[in-house]
Amino acid sequence: MKTKVNTHGRACARHSATYAALLIFLAAAPGLSAAAQDRGPKTEISLRECQEMALENNPYVLNSSLDILAAQARKREAVAEYFPKVSVNAFVFHAFDPLLEIGVRDIFGTNDFSNNLESILAGLGGEMGFDPVYSTLKHGVSATVSAIQPVFAGGRIVNGNKLAALGLEAARLKHEISLRTTSEDVEKGYWQVVSLEEKMRTLEQMQSLVDTLYRDVHAAVSAGLATENDLLQVKLQKNRIRSGKIQAKNGIRLAKMNLFNSIGQPYNPYSTIRNDSIPYIDDIILSDRLEELEAPESCYRPEEEIAAGQAETQLLDLSVRSKKIEKKMTVGEAMPQIGVGAAYGYGNLIDKGQMNGAVFATVQIPISDWGKTARRIQRYDYQIEMAENERDYLNAQIILQVRKLWMDLTASWDQLQVAKESVETARASVRQLEAYYKAGMSPLSDLLQAQTQLQQCSDEYIDQCISYRTTLQEYLGKAGFTAAKESGETAQ
Repeated sequence: MKTKVNTHGRACARHSATYAALLIFLAAAPGLSAAAQDRGPKTEISLRECQEMALENNPYVLNSSLDILAAQARKREAVAEYFPKVSVNAFVFHAFDPLLEIGVRDIFGTNDFSNNLESILAGLGGEMGFDPVYSTLKHGVSATVSAIQPVFAGGRIVNGNKLAALGLEAARLKHEISLRTTSEDVEKGYWQVVSLEEKMRTLEQMQSLVDTLYRDVHAAVSAGLATENDLLQVKLQKNRIRSGKIQAKNGIRLAKMNLFNSIGQPYNPYSTIRNDSIPYIDDIILSDRLEELEAPESCYRPEEEIAAGQAETQLLDLSVRSKKIEKKMTVGEAMPQIGVGAAYGYGNLIDKGQMNGAVFATVQIPISDWGKTARRIQRYDYQIEMAENERDYLNAQIILQVRKLWMDLTASWDQLQVAKESVETARASVRQLEAYYKAGMSPLSDLLQAQTQLQQCSDEYIDQCISYRTTLQEYLGKAGFTAAKESGETAQ
C-alpha cells in the first residue's frame, strides 16, 4: 500500500493541461533496457519515506534529540535544589603516639609544688597501677548523618529552575529547526534525482525522433534526394544525444548516492557485484513524480505572522529571557542565604562512645563580594541590551527572508509559465520544420536546430518545475502548512 500526499497548498489555481502535454511528450520515451530490468527486483521509495528515514538516521537530528534529553536531565537536576542536602560523614584515625598528653606540670607549671606532686603521683602510680600522665586521642571513630534544608538562597534556586526550563524549550526549538532543515534538504535531493530522470526521458524521446529522422534521411540519400552531409549532421545529433544520456545517467547515480547517504538507505553501486541483501542503485526507484503544480496566491500569509511563528524567532526571545534570569541569579549571590539542618551521629574520640544529635540554622551574608557582584550585574545589563538589539535586528532579517522567499516563489511561478510557453513554441516549430523539410522547403540543419531547442526548452521547463516545487514547499513549511493539513489526498 502506497500513500501519496500533495503538499502544494490550498485551493490554488492549476495549470494541468500544459503540463500534461509535456508529460505525454516525455512518456513516449523508451524505458530502461531489458538487461537492466532483469537485473533484480525493483525497490520503490517515496519522498515521504525518504524524509522519515532521514529523521531516523540523520546525525544532526539524532543529536538534537539527545540535546532534549540532556536538557530534561538538567531540569530535573535543578528541581533537586529544592530538597534537603543529606550527607553521611565518617572519620576514623589511629596515631602512633597519643595526640594529647597532660601531666602535673602541664596543669600547675614548672615549680616545686608540681615537682613534688609529680614524684608522689609517680610513686603511687607504680604501686596502684595508674599512669600519672593522662593521654588520649590515640585512636577514635566518628560517624554523622546531617541534613540541610535551604530556606532562602536569594532566589537562585527558583531562577535556576526557570533557566533550566528555558534550556529545555530551546532544545526543543533547535530540534524543530533540525527536523525542518533536514526534511528540506532531503526534498531538494529527491527532486534533483527526479529532475535528472525527467531529462533522461527527454533525451530518450529526442533519440527516438532523431532515429526516425536518420532512417528518413538515409532513405533520401539512397534515392538521391538528400546529400551525404545531411546524413552526417543527423549522426552528429545522435552522438550529441548519446553523450548527453551518458552524462545524465552518471548524474542520476551521483545524485542518488548523495540522497541515499543522507537518509541511510543502503545501496550497491556496482552492477557486476551481486548482493542480494543490498539493492543495486539503479533498481532503487523514486516513486514520486512531478504532478500538477499550483499557483502561490492563495498560500500567502503576512510576513510578520510567519516570522513570529518561526522557531528561530522564539530562540531569540529565549536568549533575552535567559540573560535576564542570569542577572537575577547574580543578584541573588549578594543576598543572605538561610538554611536549617539537623545532624545525628556516633562519636568515640576521647572517652567512651556515645550517640548525640543537634539542630542548627545557618545564615551567610556576603559582604566583601558586593562590589564584585555589582560589576557583574552591570555587565549583564549590557549583555541584555545587546541580546535585545540582536533580537530586533534578526527578527527584521527573518521577516526579510520570508518576504524574499515569497518574491522568489512568485518569480519562479512566472518563470514556469514562460518555460511552459517556450516548450509549446519549440514543439510547434519542430512540427512545422519537419513538414517543411519533408516538402523540401527547409534545410535539415534548421530541423536539427529546432529539435535541439525543444530539448533545451523541455530541460528548462523541468528545472523550473523543480525550482518552483522546492520553493513552494519551503514557503509552506515556514508558513506552518503541512502535507496532512493541506492536501487531504490519500491514495491507497
